[in-house]
Amino acid sequence: QVTLVESGGGSVQPGGSLRLSCEFSGAFAGTICLAWFRQPPGKEREGVASVNPSVGRTHYVPSVLGRFTISGDYAKNTVYLEMNNVKPEDSALYYCAAVSLWASRSPCSDYGIYQFWGQGAQVTVSA
Repeated sequence: QVTLVESGGGSVQPGGSLRLSCEFSGAFAGTICLAWFRQPPGKEREGVASVNPSVGRTHYVPSVLGRFTISGDYAKNTVYLEMNNVKPEDSALYYCAAVSLWASRSPCSDYGIYQFWGQGAQVTVSA
């Protein structure tokens, strides 16, 4: 069982920056995939970025590539999502998620495999 707690959400103007944090417990970073998802109002949840901490491999969906960065301080059991040049369409409830590397043969960039979820952090982008 992996427990995840997000923080750092809030309001930001278009073109601005925001960093989300997710502290996880119950597993070592080298044994899990970690990802960030988001759910805009009235829409389905979608994966936006993932990381395999054991090899450092990251993945981004096209809509955030070049603007968002997923990284981790695994000594602190924390994964981050740095959001730059944000747009109104980035407004959503952002979730941190994890899955054991041994639970699935799929890569961490397969956003359908995630099993453990945080409670979400709201990000609102508006002028």
